Amino acid sequence: MLDEPAAGLCPAPLVFAMIGGKWKLSILQILIFTGTKRFGELRREIPAITQTMLTKQLRALEDDGLVHRRVYAEIPPRVEYSATDDAIGLMPAFQAMHQWWEARASAAT
Repeated sequence: MLDEPAAGLCPAPLVFAMIGGKWKLSILQILIFTGTKRFGELRREIPAITQTMLTKQLRALEDDGLVHRRVYAEIPPRVEYSATDDAIGLMPAFQAMHQWWEARASAAT
């Protein structure tokens, strides 16, 4: 988990460290808007990501408390990933980005 910002400082750099990068927003968007997914399902929904990178990004999101990993005691083991309440709190930010994009696109035409 990242440190808290000093009093009066904007937490944006800390937030960007948690959700920034090429893949984290894509992973979060899928889990927030479509629900729990297994590893293979996430791989199929983000075809350009490698298995190693997906694993790394899921672990980082889990460490930051944005993704919950649940392992089922089955053979073969089944692992599911879901957005935590903290991640679901980002839904308005995703919606705002979508609205911004639509407004930008309609202004360009």
